[in-house]
Amino acid sequence: MSCLGCGHYLQVMFTACFIFGLLAFLALPLSMTFTGMKFLEDCPVQPLIPLYLLVGGVIGSLKVTLLLYNSTRMRQLLSKSVVIDDDDDDEYPWRQNAHKYYIHLTLSLFLFLWFILGNYWVFSVYLPNFIPPFHQPQDYCDKTLYIFAVGVLIISHTVLFLLIFCSCCIYCFSRQRYSSDED
Repeated sequence: MSCLGCGHYLQVMFTACFIFGLLAFLALPLSMTFTGMKFLEDCPVQPLIPLYLLVGGVIGSLKVTLLLYNSTRMRQLLSKSVVIDDDDDDEYPWRQNAHKYYIHLTLSLFLFLWFILGNYWVFSVYLPNFIPPFHQPQDYCDKTLYIFAVGVLIISHTVLFLLIFCSCCIYCFSRQRYSSDED
C-alpha cells in the first residue's frame, strides 16, 4: 500500500520541526537580550553582567538568524532543484560566499571571547548580596539577573562540552572505520 500524500505530509512535518528548531535556537539569545535590558541598572557590584547578557543576546540572535537564513535559503534552492551553472570564468566559486564565511567567523570569535569575559564577570562576584546592604548600597546584584546569568553560563558550558565530546567521538569512529577499511 502506497501513500500518495506522504510527500506533502513529510514536507509539512519537516517545516514544522524546522520552525520549532528556529524558536528553540532563538529562545536563549532573545531571553538574554530581554533580561539584560530589564536589569541593566540592577547589578552595581558588577555592572557588566547585564551588559554581558544584552550584547551576547543581540549578537547571538544575529548569528542564529544568519545561520537559519542560510539554511532556509539552501533548502529553498534544493527544493526547487536549482542547478547552479558552473562559471568557467571563476576558478574559485567559493569566493561568492567568502563574505558569509568571514561574517560567521567574526561573530563566532566575538561570541567565544564574550563568553570568556562573561565567565570572568559573573564568577568574579560569585554569590553577591541579593539585597542592598545598608552600609554599602551599591554592593548587590539582583537575584533574578545573577541566577539567570549563571544559568546561561551553565547551559553554554554544557553545550560546549557536548560539542567537543561528540566531535571526539565522531573523530575516533571515523579513524577506526578508516583503519578497518585499509585492512
